[in-house]
Amino acid sequence: MADCTQTDVDAWCVERTASDRVNIRGFLHWSAKTRITRRFALPTTARRGGKPLPERDRTALLGQVLISQHAPLRSRTAAAILLLYAQPISRITRLTTDDIVCDGDQILLRLGDPPSPVPAPVATLLFEYLGQRTNMRTATNHDSRWLFPGRRAGQPLHPNTLAALVHSLGVPTTAGRAAAIRQHVLDMPAPIVATALGYHHATTARLATEAGTTWSNYAPGDHGR
Repeated sequence: MADCTQTDVDAWCVERTASDRVNIRGFLHWSAKTRITRRFALPTTARRGGKPLPERDRTALLGQVLISQHAPLRSRTAAAILLLYAQPISRITRLTTDDIVCDGDQILLRLGDPPSPVPAPVATLLFEYLGQRTNMRTATNHDSRWLFPGRRAGQPLHPNTLAALVHSLGVPTTAGRAAAIRQHVLDMPAPIVATALGYHHATTARLATEAGTTWSNYAPGDHGR
């Protein structure tokens, strides 16, 4: 590893897939931080604009975020919430530890009503991060309930800072979130998605129409009666 050069990294990136480049990004960040190697420049994989990622790319990125042990926990946790629950960075920074709900053997994340189930791999990542939250060592921040505490006492991490951390993993925030919400409206009626994930009903209805969902005739309300 000590003999690895920028040319070697460039050649490897050209021959590999986008998900491979996301995975190696965390490892190279760690190797540079621990001074095993020099710091390398990596090609960005983030897409600009609101066009959703292909679903296979979103799921591949989510998988890499969950298994990439070399990337920072804070970045991985935020990226997982974005890619799975279609949450904007500005809202992710406002989450608190109280939004993580333990209901028997089930872990839930309160984003709307009702809280959303957290799959086991994401729950494992979430609780690992909870035990190692950053910016918690100062006396004023010691009892912070923000899920992503900022450096300023009593304040969450700034959205621009968290967005940069997510981008550093190769996760495009806008395209990734667009892909996630599109998949949700394909899988469930738009009114349910809106209520569960904190979206406006008009937004999910529009997205459902654009996606060509088969839920167009669903009427919101209590269907248990």
